[in-house]
Amino acid sequence: MDLKRAGKRIGLVPTMGALHEGHLSLVRAARETCDVVAASIFVNPTQFGPTEDLDQYPRTFEQDLRALAELGVELLYHPPSEEIYPPGFSTFVVPPRVANDLEGQCRPGHFRGVATVVLKLFQILPADVAFLGRKDYQQCLVVKDMVRDLQVPIQIQICPTIREQDGLAMSSRNRYLQSRERSQALAISESLQEAMSDYQAGERDPTMLELRAKEKLAAAGIDHVDYVAVRCATTLEPLSRPDQPAVMLIAVKVGTTRLIDNQLLTAQD
Repeated sequence: MDLKRAGKRIGLVPTMGALHEGHLSLVRAARETCDVVAASIFVNPTQFGPTEDLDQYPRTFEQDLRALAELGVELLYHPPSEEIYPPGFSTFVVPPRVANDLEGQCRPGHFRGVATVVLKLFQILPADVAFLGRKDYQQCLVVKDMVRDLQVPIQIQICPTIREQDGLAMSSRNRYLQSRERSQALAISESLQEAMSDYQAGERDPTMLELRAKEKLAAAGIDHVDYVAVRCATTLEPLSRPDQPAVMLIAVKVGTTRLIDNQLLTAQD
């Protein structure tokens, strides 16, 4: 790539489109530290299960294009599916161990599709740094571990979750929510904030933290809970010591819309 040979630092923001402020914050982070910013828009079919929302997933390409242009993105990669998965395609990446639980249990094959398409994007667009959002916490760890294990020459920069003013984590799927469901969904971020408060007050029992969060979700009328889990923040394995770095992760369905969120649990300064 001529830009690489010219010594330009290239930042990559991989997305599935339907861009919101969370995505655009990644572009701005790349803009601050890189000479050239590239973005990809590709709704990856191999990370959707047979009953998931591939066909309904929002596609707003013209709007996305304008937003990226306004932020000065120099390169946009928007391939058709057959370019990524040509006829006869049969090679997939086995994702790292951190993919096995949580989303890996709820969405079999999901991280195989994620790892495969991300590795392909890193080869097609050989950037120096890729910018990912912390809202997809487990996905970030999957990509980081894959890059480490396969010695892919790219740095992974994890950026903060961007939230609506009322605390709901920004997501392309939020647009599916009806008015009542939107109000119910606030219990997700509220549960995470209460867990943080309890943790900072000295609570270290993962079971108790999870129970309180589940009660909060149930009180809001959210009765489809895939998981509420307090795990080691680096491996997503169950905590074995109270001094391990911890994260709470939540995945629920509000109506028919599946939402995820998380919160690193840290002691007060």
